[in-house]
Amino acid sequence: MKTPLVFAIGAALLAQDLPSIKVEVDVVSVLTTVRDKKGGLVANLQKDDFTVLEDGKPQTIKYFTKETDLPLTIGMLVDVSGSQRNLIEIERNAASQFFSQVLRKKDEAFLISFGEETELLQDYTGSPRLLKEGLNQLRVSSGVSGMHPGPVPTIGQPRGTVLYDAIYLAATEKLRSEVGRKVIVVITDGVDQGSRLTRNEAVEAAQKADAVIYSIDYSDPRAYGPFGGGGGEGELRKMSDETGGHVYKVDRKHTLEDVFKELQDEMRSQYSIGYTPVNGVKDGSYRHVDVRLANKDLKAQARKGYYAIKPESR
Repeated sequence: MKTPLVFAIGAALLAQDLPSIKVEVDVVSVLTTVRDKKGGLVANLQKDDFTVLEDGKPQTIKYFTKETDLPLTIGMLVDVSGSQRNLIEIERNAASQFFSQVLRKKDEAFLISFGEETELLQDYTGSPRLLKEGLNQLRVSSGVSGMHPGPVPTIGQPRGTVLYDAIYLAATEKLRSEVGRKVIVVITDGVDQGSRLTRNEAVEAAQKADAVIYSIDYSDPRAYGPFGGGGGEGELRKMSDETGGHVYKVDRKHTLEDVFKELQDEMRSQYSIGYTPVNGVKDGSYRHVDVRLANKDLKAQARKGYYAIKPESR
């Protein structure tokens, strides 16, 4: 059943401060992907191969796990704006196949579509069948329509593609209270036209939810007319880089099915690195994290930092 999520944006705008995660930061967990010079995944490293710095200071790695089989929570966000009209059927079929292949016991996923508004098409489930049914509900959402009433300013005014709002909602409304590995997979051309929240606010929400953003840059050149369009890869890269994810580009030689296979391999080839910060003060500040490797020919892909959230007052 479709569930409108636009109300949460209105609540966020009415609040003075963005909400913070409830879990206090005692152990910082950093999901890390390692690639070689050719971009290939490296999945045979050990704890001693890694060094972690927080705000430039070395940290002691207390927990180290290879993430090949640990539970995974996936939030899939699909762009259904007008520019994606000709791609929706391909996205539907490829995503259905992806869920059938990637979901294992204890894994869960949810499905959100976004265009001029954001809708939850399928809540948490481990069932590829239910996710396929949700994917079958994907419909183009563009132009002016009667959006759901609520406290959001300018709710009746036209918007385009609320990419940043969708990421923010997936992080805060769905992933923030979950534990374990959490990823947001967003299929889009990367163009935002009308979000009430900024890219930085979307990234901050993902960081506070400990969620990694994987971006699939998928656009239809025919949708933009003779002057071209799309061009949102840079924005997608900034969001993915900050959270430790990756941008996958779909083109004629690299199909969406190929991308989903690579994404599946990456999510099953990660390392989870945990440490207790030397700076134990939970003052709400942003802490920069740098994961380094003993082998300089390898590159670590991990989130750039986290927020040391203040404990909630009782």
